Amino acid sequence: MLKIIRARLRQGFHTSDYPATDPVLPELFMGLPQLRQCAADCRLCEGICPTGAISLKDGRPQLDLGLCIFCGACERNCPHQAIVFSRDHRLAANRREDLVCPDSFRLARELENRSKRIFGRSLKLRQVSAAGCNACEADTNVLNTLVYDLGRFGIKFVASPRHADGILVTGPVSENMREALLKTYAAVPEPKLVIVVGACAISGGIYSGHPETHDGAAGLLPVDLFIPGCPPHPYTILDGLLRLIGRL
Repeated sequence: MLKIIRARLRQGFHTSDYPATDPVLPELFMGLPQLRQCAADCRLCEGICPTGAISLKDGRPQLDLGLCIFCGACERNCPHQAIVFSRDHRLAANRREDLVCPDSFRLARELENRSKRIFGRSLKLRQVSAAGCNACEADTNVLNTLVYDLGRFGIKFVASPRHADGILVTGPVSENMREALLKTYAAVPEPKLVIVVGACAISGGIYSGHPETHDGAAGLLPVDLFIPGCPPHPYTILDGLLRLIGRL
């Protein structure tokens, strides 16, 4: 027993202080983009974006975070530095149109009073991988580790949709997963939430327009929270969940 206590003392406390303190993110992290007036109408960023997430409006880039896969090609190739990705991890929004930077971007707001009373203290989610590549799934799963400790906020993933308050969807929703997704949603008792994580689940991502996908979950289900990224950082996912239930 003494050896166990000594080992525990040496290990120290590993759980993050978030949200009391801002997270420490790596140098290469790409977060909320900063968009500036373009010095020339070259439209290079439009042509180089693999998902068509960029358009120009009055000489200024507009970037749809729901389509963006954060590859950084626009930032690397723009000769005028009109697009620069910051290290701001806060990206989640309640509505699809709120994901367009910079004019329409708006961070997620907490649920209405009645919904907050129901979900605010304890949130149980059933995760559905609707043909995801496992990147968003991995960053969602890591929230259960001791660094993030999702359970301390009263949020847990459950095995059965009948025990859940909502579903968390990843992947572009392939035709083979459409029925499974709809049945899982139907099995969740009312009232219920739908949270989509990653570009694929929001818009189809790089599979947008493919005949075997449904361009994400929004065309099939009423979505309450959009968390962009490819994949989104665990802190981005956690920030969105906490904003939704009013814990920030």
